[in-house]
Amino acid sequence: MFALLRLSVVGFIVLTIIYVCVSLYSRSVRRDKLEAEWAENDMVGDGAAWVEKGLKEYDASLRRKLILAVYVVPILCVGAIIYVINFY
Repeated sequence: MFALLRLSVVGFIVLTIIYVCVSLYSRSVRRDKLEAEWAENDMVGDGAAWVEKGLKEYDASLRRKLILAVYVVPILCVGAIIYVINFY
């Protein structure tokens, strides 16, 4: 029982670190794309405000929510492995 608790705590910490890294990387890629689009289209006005508006839209997007699969997929895999090993 203690081993399962230890696995859960360490797994949660590792998954949280992975989630933060993937989230920051994805946001940085989106920021770069928005800045490139601004420069490519020769838009006028406040570029920083336009990029921030685009990032707010990104925060509400499905892609941002799919990053949460970093938690779901490994938990399901470990659960399936435990089930198969114990009941088959």
